[in-house]
Amino acid sequence: MQIKMRKRIANLTSNILDPLLVSLVVILLLSFKVTSSIFDALKWSLILITLSILPVYSAIIYLVRSKKIDSFFINIRKQRTRVYLLAGVCAGVGCAILPYFGAPPTLVAIVVAGLLAAVVFMCINLWWKISIHTAFIAASVTVLIITYGWIAAVTVVLVPLVAWARIELEHHSPAQVATGAFLAALIVVAVFYLFGLV
Repeated sequence: MQIKMRKRIANLTSNILDPLLVSLVVILLLSFKVTSSIFDALKWSLILITLSILPVYSAIIYLVRSKKIDSFFINIRKQRTRVYLLAGVCAGVGCAILPYFGAPPTLVAIVVAGLLAAVVFMCINLWWKISIHTAFIAASVTVLIITYGWIAAVTVVLVPLVAWARIELEHHSPAQVATGAFLAALIVVAVFYLFGLV
């Protein structure tokens, strides 16, 4: 009974702190922080969501329904390559479009970080599977701390929570969740530093 309860909590945690939902929340929080009006915040949020989230998750839904990948979370390593590639292409398009239309530097920086992460993770995925859940939550926490200050440090507790959930569900090893979190946070810090935002 206790094992079943742990699995349910882990599954619920993975679903609530899914990369899609985390991305949506972070985009909205950043857009409202770095723009001067509600209109601008909503405009840039919609643009970022359209460029970076909708294409990737639409493709994942299609691939799941056509049985070309095992599940929405893509637990089989070899099935992840095409999704990493699409994410990289979407981020690349965003990197070209956002500066041209005068997007706030913070929003450009997160897309550049997304592009770099997609390339790095795709290369690693050729021989090893790392946790995208912990990567997204660690990157998001890092971005929020950089943007909002230490008041956002309370979100750090989400990183070990997500890591535990992925290990409990036996989708990743401790090394895989730790590597995903570390690399994602490192990429965010490096990119934001280069943009002069740290």
